Amino acid sequence: MAKGPNYRVFYRRRRKGKTDYRKRLKLVLSGKPRIVIRHTTKNTIVEIVETAQTGDRVCAYAHSKQLEKLGWKFSGKNLPSAYLTGYLCAKRALKKGVKEAVLDYGLFKVTKGSRIFSALKGAIDAGVFIPHDEKMLPNNERVRGEHIKKYFESLPKEKAEKLFSGYIKNGIETVKIVDHFEKTKKRIDEII
Repeated sequence: MAKGPNYRVFYRRRRKGKTDYRKRLKLVLSGKPRIVIRHTTKNTIVEIVETAQTGDRVCAYAHSKQLEKLGWKFSGKNLPSAYLTGYLCAKRALKKGVKEAVLDYGLFKVTKGSRIFSALKGAIDAGVFIPHDEKMLPNNERVRGEHIKKYFESLPKEKAEKLFSGYIKNGIETVKIVDHFEKTKKRIDEII
């Protein structure tokens, strides 16, 4: 470890690799609320955050686990659930008067069509204006889950039963994911 009079100790969150302060400063100086999108191995989390002198304030929040209360039976880590989570959060934000935001994806590496951009597309479709590049958003087939349905149908029966055993065990038909997606989206519109 370096020592001496010119050695500078970085902030704790920078040392742990949790915060890029230069990027955060640019987002904060924009003066707009941030749409913070994070994902774990099993869930997607979307927040609309306003910055103030006293600290950040969360205006709207959605977690993919909350989709279960709205009837979503599929995984919380796929593209359709990320889209619905972003859609739900943006609907809540619009209800509180937030009409525009900037994207904050943290330290995640940007991948075209990823869950981050699926959640972003959900927020945009709900009506929040967020500057973005159209090329990065997933197409509508992937957002609706048609790729999951096609993959399930293309597999031999034994392999499909093994890969989708959690759904089969719970009595969920994977081929109905597109219809289920539309019903859940409609339910979000009815509630909020």
